[in-house]
Amino acid sequence: MPTYSAINGDVDGDSDGRPLTASSSSRSRRGRFNRGKKDVGIVGQASWISSVINLVNTIVGAGVLAMPLALSRMGILLGVLIIIWSGLTAAFGLYLQTRCARYLERGSASFFALSQITYPNAAVIFDAAIAIKCFGVGVSYLIIIGDLMPRVVMGFSHHAGSVDFLVDRHFWVTAFMLVVIPLSFLRRLDSLKYTSVIALISIGYLVILVLAHFIKKDTMQDRGDIRIINWAGFVPTLSSFPVIVFAYTCHQNMFSILNEISINSQFRTTSLVSASVGSAGLIYLLVAITGYLSFGNNVGGNVVGMYVPSVATTIGQAAIVILVMFSYPLQVHPCRASVDAVLKWRPIKRSSSRQSPNSSPSRGHLLPMGKSTSPPGSESMGDTRFAAITAAIIVLSYVVAMTVASLEKVLAYVGSTGSTSISFILPGLFYYKISSPDSPHHRKLMKEDDDDEEPADPSEDERLIQGNNRRAGNWRRKLLRRLSLALAAYGIIVMVVCLVTNTFFIVAH
Repeated sequence: MPTYSAINGDVDGDSDGRPLTASSSSRSRRGRFNRGKKDVGIVGQASWISSVINLVNTIVGAGVLAMPLALSRMGILLGVLIIIWSGLTAAFGLYLQTRCARYLERGSASFFALSQITYPNAAVIFDAAIAIKCFGVGVSYLIIIGDLMPRVVMGFSHHAGSVDFLVDRHFWVTAFMLVVIPLSFLRRLDSLKYTSVIALISIGYLVILVLAHFIKKDTMQDRGDIRIINWAGFVPTLSSFPVIVFAYTCHQNMFSILNEISINSQFRTTSLVSASVGSAGLIYLLVAITGYLSFGNNVGGNVVGMYVPSVATTIGQAAIVILVMFSYPLQVHPCRASVDAVLKWRPIKRSSSRQSPNSSPSRGHLLPMGKSTSPPGSESMGDTRFAAITAAIIVLSYVVAMTVASLEKVLAYVGSTGSTSISFILPGLFYYKISSPDSPHHRKLMKEDDDDEEPADPSEDERLIQGNNRRAGNWRRKLLRRLSLALAAYGIIVMVVCLVTNTFFIVAH
């Protein structure tokens, strides 16, 4: 059921865009969307700021250092436009997730739970894609740690090379696993807010480092030409397009954040999306523009690695290690939930008896009221199951990171399918399906909204206002459904383009 009630005056209307009448607003604030509701799992304990911190840390990773290279291929104008456009489309996908969560019990929102009431027999495919994507990204973080730490040690002391294990990537992967293992066993995403703060401090240092070198102009002798309007060509631009599009991927953790945030009104969750994506976009633009203007077309894939070796640069490389280290648990969290959902999945047979479109849907067929009727996967994992799945993910990722030096080609395909699915395709398809006027879930939601807004004894003016509000709300919902379908179509196009591009470059090399 919907859960986004107006709390403490955070919103001035309902989440479908219909302003509340004066006679109904107080009743809506007290009990709207709460009749018969029950909490599932651990919910309502995270603050707004901790949710923003975790979401920004999920968004911004080591890929921020490749933004200047993307700008060198696209030109400043086109590159800036694509960074902004990618942020807007990613934010819209997150917004649709907040709308979809209204149809589920408080604390039970997930891709699996939504697929159970939209595309039940495809749920296992969706969650398998999410699990593989998050697992692959987590492994790449361990590989980055193994590659960078020997350089960091050598940067602080040239004599470190005489000690074999200090320049051995396997040693550093193992050592940092001892740090991330306890963090990976935390149940709540909100428990990672302090490590996310440390990761964001690392990001802040990297931004300051890039900005400082730009202001000092100590890279001018190595700077190439600058493209403002022109681009390097269609193929180079296409090769950098996925870097920017996937830079905003954080949708795998959005439902967990919605489950845990203490005040989940539509205003709060929308501002959460705006603040998180806006902050990440600002970081990307700042690093992309200043990094590109520092080196011009000679910029490489890691702008920090191009600076003259110094203590500041070495600290910057250490900051990257800290960033990916504390981002690893943020990938384990959704991976564990998706693996659990895949293991719980069972094919659902369609009932032979169909409900009449004009009949009033029973609550039992719409939104779960008790444990026995909850959507599969909405129940909290038992301790043994939780520990087993987490341990399996950690062990497998460690083994892969120790035996494979690069996952670049595999991650290119995983990102093209998994990232586009969870960022654009699934949020668009889920909302379009569940918000259909013929959907019993949507009709039940609208009926409760109308019951909450209707005064006990409405006057003629109040009836007129309600009619106008209802028509405006219907128009907004129709527009939002069209836009959600457009987002899903956009995601399919991005997926095809990225898959073709990856195949072309792999064959070419």
